[in-house]
Amino acid sequence: MISPYCNQIIQGDCLKSLQQIPDNSIDMTFADPPFNLKKGYKSYRDSLALQEYLQWCEQWIAEMVRITKPSGAIFLHNIPKWLTYYATFLNQRADFKHWISWDAPTSPMGKTLQPNHYGILFYAKDAKQLKFYEIRYPHKRDRKSPYLLKDYGGKKSGLHPFGSLVSDIWTDIHRVKHNKYRDEHPCQLPIHLLERLILMTTDEADVVLDPFSGTGTTAIAAKRLGRNYIGLELDHDYVEISRQKLARVAANSKLGDYWVSFYLDKVVTLRDNDWEYLQNFFHLPTQPEQIDAMPIRLKSTVPVPITFENQDSSDTTQLTAQPVQNCQTILF
Repeated sequence: MISPYCNQIIQGDCLKSLQQIPDNSIDMTFADPPFNLKKGYKSYRDSLALQEYLQWCEQWIAEMVRITKPSGAIFLHNIPKWLTYYATFLNQRADFKHWISWDAPTSPMGKTLQPNHYGILFYAKDAKQLKFYEIRYPHKRDRKSPYLLKDYGGKKSGLHPFGSLVSDIWTDIHRVKHNKYRDEHPCQLPIHLLERLILMTTDEADVVLDPFSGTGTTAIAAKRLGRNYIGLELDHDYVEISRQKLARVAANSKLGDYWVSFYLDKVVTLRDNDWEYLQNFFHLPTQPEQIDAMPIRLKSTVPVPITFENQDSSDTTQLTAQPVQNCQTILF
């Protein structure tokens, strides 16, 4: 039973905490561990000897696989250097699905190619049982005009009204750079990046676990999408930031009865098999060729949920949370 841990941010060493989680009990696990690059975390070292770091990584990766359900997904985010080692560990325990390349440029480092992406390893506990949903994102358009960025020629009439199916290269989600959205954490991920992974591999009331919870990004994404969450975090200050933020989050990232991912008042990810229902919330082109210059937009009568991205920074009102199924009903 995982009820004592569900919808909690738990302070403590991730290995010790993971060992308390039952086998085959989590629907999706996601890890964004320290990069071992001497980053400025508050209360722990990010500078271990190579073999010490890799031995530690193999231990928590083995625990992540153990606790994931046979139908569950396992995601590991890091720089390519470490993902090559992680893949070696995972290949012994789970089934490879994808290496997702997240286009997130960083500063030139000299004497080498400029780092221009992070990777997200996507593994299935059991590929034959994996829960997976195809997802879509809006068509790319010119920044200064409404026109499609890519010339589809005479094939525009065959384009999906909302957008393309997501591939394994993600260029539409940007790093958290604006101080308005940043916490005092060196490696904060965008919430809608996690929401995309969650929509792709879980259902409402499923359980999402992050063993390096940081300031709660994965838990916030899970709660916004009506999932249960478990966050493990060593640093006391990060735990408190997470809990304060989660108290202001609602399970409200929906259009009608279906979950979607919002960013800055726009839908940025939805499930392909939900489109027949969701299309009723959008203004759609009446002629196929109109898609070239007509970005899809929500109808004015559609309520947009309040999120950290569109909430007035001076507004400290707690958001009204919609309850999700409690983990206490889930037995193992």
